[in-house]
Amino acid sequence: MKKIAILGSTGSIGTQTLEIVREQGGLEVVALAAGRNAKLMEEQVREFRPKIACMWDEEAGRLLKEAVADLDTRVVCGMDGLLEIAVMPESEMLVTAIVGMIGIRPTIAAIESGKDIALANKETLVTAGHIIMPLAAKMGVSILPVDSEHSAIFQSLQGQDKEGIDKILLTASGGPFRGKKREELVNMTAADALKHPNWSMGRKITIDSASLVNKGLEVIEAKWLFDVSLDQVQVLIQPQSILHSAVQFKDGAVIGQMGLPDMKLPIQYALFYPRRLPMQNNQVDFYELANMTFEKPDTDTFEGLAMAYEASRIGGSMPTVFNAANEKAVALFLDNKIRFLQIYELIRASMENHKVVADPTVEQILSAEQECYEFIKSRLN
Repeated sequence: MKKIAILGSTGSIGTQTLEIVREQGGLEVVALAAGRNAKLMEEQVREFRPKIACMWDEEAGRLLKEAVADLDTRVVCGMDGLLEIAVMPESEMLVTAIVGMIGIRPTIAAIESGKDIALANKETLVTAGHIIMPLAAKMGVSILPVDSEHSAIFQSLQGQDKEGIDKILLTASGGPFRGKKREELVNMTAADALKHPNWSMGRKITIDSASLVNKGLEVIEAKWLFDVSLDQVQVLIQPQSILHSAVQFKDGAVIGQMGLPDMKLPIQYALFYPRRLPMQNNQVDFYELANMTFEKPDTDTFEGLAMAYEASRIGGSMPTVFNAANEKAVALFLDNKIRFLQIYELIRASMENHKVVADPTVEQILSAEQECYEFIKSRLN
């Protein structure tokens, strides 16, 4: 029985992780953490009976503590609570599905405690890959990617000589605005951007998919996860979302992973790696699949992808600013306070305003994030 702790249990990845726990068995949930959805967390606590439950929001923590007072689960709050879960001796694996840079410190703490990481938090590697990956190697722990694309690359590399990699083919669906030109995006609303053609995801990542910023973040992640250069990561639009990514080797061979667009597949693979367990209703019918097409991304219209490459090439604290500016801009867009194309404008302005720190510590990463938020606030006032 593998014992796992889940950060972000009430979100899209977290709830799907718990679905796998229900369906497969063989997993014990020893801790859960979420933001402020105390009602759903109460339901999860009553079903899975974790030893610890953490709410990021203190008021939500108070409500949860009252709601589950009849149980043995201990309720904690904030960063101290996340760090306690990260290092708890009962846990073997930490599933980091929490959104934002609050995931960095718990991930580091878990690695230092010898836990394997099922990684779904993009910000961890985008902003702190230079800290996380060497630490994981030093501690001998596994970083198992949960993103469908990175999982596909990870699966494609099983049994392969990594020295033989020519390039990584990182696929993208193109999102709801695929094929549109800049002038067509001017008046696009949040409701338009949230209509993803293939995937059911959280609101923030769905907007990031529409802007291709999500793919830019994944490029930076891939660089760190697979120890390749940026020039070895090529983004490929695959509108049907059947090929989830591939690896091209120096001899010309291409090995990829295909499957239906279902996040439960990469989640389950990370949880049970290297075993493959059955999944219901998750088989591709190649007779029904009419075609698979590939396109080059339009980086003139969808500037976020090009800016991600630029931020990563500059390095240091610049990827943090790229990520933070996008995070704030997407929140403003979802609140109907800015237009879609202003997401790119705010990212560009934030990057131009930032003074790069070459090899940032965690504290400097978090400081760069806050400075970026303050810059955007001052720019909009």
